[in-house]
Amino acid sequence: MAGQRGAWRRAIRHAAGLGLAAVLLASGCAAPGAPDTTVRDIQRTLDARAAAVIGHDERAYLEAVDPAAASLRTVERREFRNLADVPLSSWGYRLGDVKRHGTRAVAQAELRYRIDGYDTAPVTASRTLELAEHDGYWYVTADRAGKGGGRQLWQQGDVQVVRGKRSLVLAVGQDGKRLRSVAATADRAVPAVSAAWPSHWAGRVVVLVPASLGAMGELLGAPAASYRGIAAVTTGETGAPGTAPADRVIVNPEAYAVLGDYGQGVVLTHETTHVATRAYTSAATPMWLSEGFADWVAYRGSGSTTGQIAPELQRAVRGGDAPAGLPLDADFGFGGDADKLARAYEGGWLACELMAERWGEQKLTAFYRAVGGGRHRAGAVEKAMVDVLGTSPADFTVRWREYLRERLDG
Repeated sequence: MAGQRGAWRRAIRHAAGLGLAAVLLASGCAAPGAPDTTVRDIQRTLDARAAAVIGHDERAYLEAVDPAAASLRTVERREFRNLADVPLSSWGYRLGDVKRHGTRAVAQAELRYRIDGYDTAPVTASRTLELAEHDGYWYVTADRAGKGGGRQLWQQGDVQVVRGKRSLVLAVGQDGKRLRSVAATADRAVPAVSAAWPSHWAGRVVVLVPASLGAMGELLGAPAASYRGIAAVTTGETGAPGTAPADRVIVNPEAYAVLGDYGQGVVLTHETTHVATRAYTSAATPMWLSEGFADWVAYRGSGSTTGQIAPELQRAVRGGDAPAGLPLDADFGFGGDADKLARAYEGGWLACELMAERWGEQKLTAFYRAVGGGRHRAGAVEKAMVDVLGTSPADFTVRWREYLRERLDG
């Protein structure tokens, strides 16, 4: 191993192009006025680590780990092997804040990777790295999720890979037959979404199926209990086409399993809609629109009755407790009142159903894009309603409440 480490060190030295002043600084004897190359040197270590992932070079990958960190090397070896079947096209680290204390450093970094054939933009994950300097070179001594981040799928076990025609399913600890069924359902969801959403999108989806509800919570960096009754969620960030990080649909294996074929199809079509509309969803988009539109696509052409789709809201309307206004973002919070959450989704769906019925499907999708084109929430819906629908929020709310009674109180 000593000879291998030496070879790796020589490669890093060559890549970095270090001069005498930088070498003196790395050894702790900095010449007057010599630049601090800590960030650059740590980036070189991470670049070598990233190249090893893409090159499927386990030995080179482990060379970036501190030789004295035996337990970390064991963990890193296992995680590297867990990634073996994942078709990666890129893997890299973007350094942020770096704090150095002598021969030790803590670095905030953004892991960025793409899956070949599926990601037009990278998935991003915040990481906190601890490093140690030996003989002028930096080695990783710890690698954990950054603030607010979660674990990665390959940190939970050997990643299973199932390819569909329009989908890629990545899982841990699942039955192969079940994963093929998930891929087939996702394959049907993609054209259903494309038929309802005319704007360009990738036309494919990546689905993650962790081993358990607890594992799902770890991926999301949130308490598992928050997702107990949620069959799936979509992760991602809003942004312009080509700039927003790639989305992942994460399935709750426990809640998803109890659904029939119809329910599973609705769930994956809903989540795939979020993937398709991500580039046109912004901070200006209210939850009733983003979630309502996803449900509208999922139920479009299903033949289900309004009462079947919106049972909780129907009970409220028939009980004389119809909502006074469109659902608020807070109404969509997980982990709270399940009935209130259901009514929020159902209310958003009926708002989009009203737009499609009264103004037409093209106006509905144009309204979605117009709202998402706003930079801020204030005024975005109001402007889009005037520009696209020729109405006002107050008038639309009156129409929506009448529509609820018409569709649900019969």
